[in-house]
Amino acid sequence: MDFSIETKLFVQNPRKSELGSIRLAGSIRASAGLPMSNMRVLGSYAIVYVVAGGGVYRDARGNAAKVRAGDLITIFPEIAHAYGPERGQTWSEIYIVFDGLVFDLWRKRKLLDPDRAVRHIAPVEYWFRRWQEVVDRPEEVGADDALASLCRLQQALADAFTRERSMSMREQDRTWLATACTLLDASREAEEKLVSSVAETLNMSYANFRKKFTQLMGLPPARYRMRRVMDHACELMFQQGLTNKELARRCGFCDEFHFSRRFKQLVGVSPREFRRQLPGASLENHSHQPATF
Repeated sequence: MDFSIETKLFVQNPRKSELGSIRLAGSIRASAGLPMSNMRVLGSYAIVYVVAGGGVYRDARGNAAKVRAGDLITIFPEIAHAYGPERGQTWSEIYIVFDGLVFDLWRKRKLLDPDRAVRHIAPVEYWFRRWQEVVDRPEEVGADDALASLCRLQQALADAFTRERSMSMREQDRTWLATACTLLDASREAEEKLVSSVAETLNMSYANFRKKFTQLMGLPPARYRMRRVMDHACELMFQQGLTNKELARRCGFCDEFHFSRRFKQLVGVSPREFRRQLPGASLENHSHQPATF
């Protein structure tokens, strides 16, 4: 794999959000890694994605693994570790250092797992760009921007772990699932109509499509679709002056009341409450919203 990667610092000591922050991020061409003889404790979470080359990873829990291009290393705050290329060699990487309560919850639910410190996520060029898109936003400097980047990181991690699981499937199933997800993501039709439409496109009955998708993805197609829609809605919340009516239209809902109800079901709070929890947000900034939200 030969594509452009340079030694570059994307993020250094940004502002924090209430849920956490990305503290440091960058890319390194031809890194020498960390000395195997001197493990370090970082004090934060981090991911290191190996873009080229290979080497080893070790930690104080006794985990040891060979590392190659396409491997994602997860670092935990209190676990001493070391990683890097073999002696006399180098590798290239992109890294993100982060912390916050939201990632403690990920760890509690085993979404971040010290026993799975190394995962293989391919293709390399695509995932290098995904990690880069999370942090390479020079115009973002405020607390609201910190929360936005935190949401992007969570989405990228979720997509990466889903991708890892799908890679263990048969090639035929991987291709089928990728096609199904693309079709679900591309449409703005209502949920049930959309799932039926995608099933018909794939020459399957609604019931068989729903069953196969749920088995491969781990959740039903309508819920997958709605999660993606609500992720998009949360991103749109950061745009100043966007009303619930505008959000409903952009997310494919027939009206703002249906949107608000579904948002609360899946996110856990109403759009109004979500805005209130944004750093620096005030209710006055959203006084044009209906009082029931």
